[in-house]
Amino acid sequence: MDRPYTILSCAVSVDGRIDDTGPERLRLSNEADFAEVDELRARCDAILVGAGTLRTDDPRLLVRSERLRARRREQGRTENLLKAVVTRTGELDPGARFFTTGDAGAVVYTGGAGVETARKRFADLPADRPPVDVADAGDPPAVRAIQADLADRGVRRLLVEGGGHIHTLFLTAGLVDELRLAIAPFFVGEAGAPSFVHPGAFPATPAAPMRLVETRAIGDMAVLRYRLGADGPA
Repeated sequence: MDRPYTILSCAVSVDGRIDDTGPERLRLSNEADFAEVDELRARCDAILVGAGTLRTDDPRLLVRSERLRARRREQGRTENLLKAVVTRTGELDPGARFFTTGDAGAVVYTGGAGVETARKRFADLPADRPPVDVADAGDPPAVRAIQADLADRGVRRLLVEGGGHIHTLFLTAGLVDELRLAIAPFFVGEAGAPSFVHPGAFPATPAAPMRLVETRAIGDMAVLRYRLGADGPA
């Protein structure tokens, strides 16, 4: 397999922000959307975020539902997904919940001097901790190298959950197969608030738009699902 089927999932405000500028994480999703994303996670093999998301949110990125974890066990899979994080510097905290929770371990994708930095930080982890591998994905890390490594690890479905730099990296590479946007019914309205994507050369243009395959309401939220013209598996 060349690369995993890649789904990018994000909740945004109407004005395209994924957080505000306050100290607490802005809640964009309702409980029904959280449950649907949990189902999406449970159907994937790996979940990926950027180092900024890891440092800011300290996420666990676990499957929340016991029913879904049990279903994964019945399928002969780990209860939770393999976690992946992309960092240019390798300067990550081994004590972050991302690395200390779950049962499938994690992969740190970095490059250049970041490889040695990350390997030093994750050397000699306690035996009762989930394993952490460090993989060289180029300097700077390249999406195709990350996907190829994940495919070699048996990952068939990859879920990308941000933040804005990672969304931009994957979308501008043209290596996303599906985009799920959950739109919260409000504006953030702050110039300094982080955006869903950064400026870039996106393959989806007015001349070559994405294909909308589903639109639904979850309470007051709108969920849009697009298929992209990525050169990957069906």
